[in-house]
Amino acid sequence: MSRQTLCKLLVVYVSLTVAVDGFAGKNRSQSASSTADNTPGKFDYYLLVLSWAPEFCATHQSSMSSSECDPKRHYGFVVHGLWPQNNDGSWPKDCGSAQPVSNEIVREMLPIMPARGLIQHEWATHGTCSGLSTQDYFGYIQQLYKSIKVPQEYQHPSEQFSGAPGDIEQKFARANGAPQRAFRVSCSGGDFVAIEACFGKDLKYRECGSSMRECRTPQVKVLPTP
Repeated sequence: MSRQTLCKLLVVYVSLTVAVDGFAGKNRSQSASSTADNTPGKFDYYLLVLSWAPEFCATHQSSMSSSECDPKRHYGFVVHGLWPQNNDGSWPKDCGSAQPVSNEIVREMLPIMPARGLIQHEWATHGTCSGLSTQDYFGYIQQLYKSIKVPQEYQHPSEQFSGAPGDIEQKFARANGAPQRAFRVSCSGGDFVAIEACFGKDLKYRECGSSMRECRTPQVKVLPTP
């Protein structure tokens, strides 16, 4: 299955709060996952995935009742997850039994991660591999989300526009003083689906692993926010 197909399928599942994984980032095969050490805290870096809400809402009309698609909220980038990753392309998952995320933490996360099922799923699948407590894992997500400087043209555009994936990645890197390859565009065909950012365990920007797949289309279409 291609990266583009995964992007489309799993964006749908996220907003419907179905407990599945693999959205937006990579062509994540079962064999790659199975090679990872699932010991909590045993990984190389973090991948923060920020999905572009307007694209999801425009292409999945059956989910228009999702809070992500509420036009009063004007969502642009929303958090899909924070994923432990390895340089060799493998990634740990389901690294231990997971107690449900508390209602207090869920309420704190909903403004940037607008799906209760997604919050629970991300903790069980990825958070348990971080070696962090629930509070610290979601605290990291909040910290990183707030720290990212979004270039002006992506801060609630009022009109559709297009851009080359490499140019978009460079603009995010420059805006954040990050290495050139610290950001990756995720696309589905010619649609802009997400921006992904790579961080070391110290939460500083670093280059993404060379095994990450890239968006190969020459231009992606960026839809406006409501």
